[in-house]
Amino acid sequence: MNHTITAAWTATLFACCLGTPPDATAQQTPPVRITCNTDGTSAPNEVEIVKELSYTQHTLGDTYPYKDTERRFQWDKIGEWLSALEAAQQDSVTWVTLQNYKDRNGIAPEVQDPEINEYRSATDRYGVSRYQSIPLYGSQTGKPARYSRDGALFLLLKDSADYVKVCSMLYDGAWYVPKDYVRTLPVHRFSKVIFVDRTDQNIATLEKVGTVWYVRSMNPATTGLHNPPYQQETPLGVYVIQEHKPKMYYLRDGSSEIAGFAPWASRFTRGGYIHGVPLNNPKATEKNYIEFSPTLGTTPRSHMCVRNATSHAKYIYDWATPLESLVIVID
Repeated sequence: MNHTITAAWTATLFACCLGTPPDATAQQTPPVRITCNTDGTSAPNEVEIVKELSYTQHTLGDTYPYKDTERRFQWDKIGEWLSALEAAQQDSVTWVTLQNYKDRNGIAPEVQDPEINEYRSATDRYGVSRYQSIPLYGSQTGKPARYSRDGALFLLLKDSADYVKVCSMLYDGAWYVPKDYVRTLPVHRFSKVIFVDRTDQNIATLEKVGTVWYVRSMNPATTGLHNPPYQQETPLGVYVIQEHKPKMYYLRDGSSEIAGFAPWASRFTRGGYIHGVPLNNPKATEKNYIEFSPTLGTTPRSHMCVRNATSHAKYIYDWATPLESLVIVID
């Protein structure tokens, strides 16, 4: 496979962030509608994607059968995301991630016109929960206009004493964020990106070497299921790998009892991890690990996480450096 993808829509890139008032009614509609540039320029971008796998187990084809349908890797959409990222990546830019895992940086203030969702959780009008989220302000006064999810990627436009001005690949306009929620990333350019496809239930890892994006793995995955009160869909968006855990322990639904753990976990938002096949035994050792589940690549069924073959989760755990690698969740 060798795809050269020209993303014509990039002619509208980056026009949003130079003092344009944010549109509080703008919907989060991945794939990328806009991105942001500090100088307001835009230009079409070409992305070359070449298959050169470094993880070769459980590999899927570009297209493959599922029941009576055909599933695929959406290389056109992946190319568009990479094109947007390429257009933004410059040595002069500063990337940040917004963090509020378990509300450790403070409960986000209430937004304008809050709502209550099916999980009995307060949200903004776009369905983003207040819990573990970050407030986005249209100005440095008043209530926040919306929330950003924990772990999301933003481009820093301006720093000040109490707030930073940032721009997203998802939301129109520039936004102000209290500095307590902001972590500056150590890289100006990202070379490792993981794509999670909720529609086709697959996952691909890509690595940029020189001018080429190489596909390193193409595997089945299982994403989160919208099923209140405990299971949630894997949220669309652009995230930064936050941390690794060799074992991600989870609780029995509705209980504080540890039910088991998932191995080789890479957290990217809230309690959302890329991980291996779970074990319903908190005391299990590596010799008990389960390599594969027949439900992988079928239908959403997790609590938010992205379930993988255990060896593929370990590959990502070793390959994707925290705070330097991205996870992009698409439909």
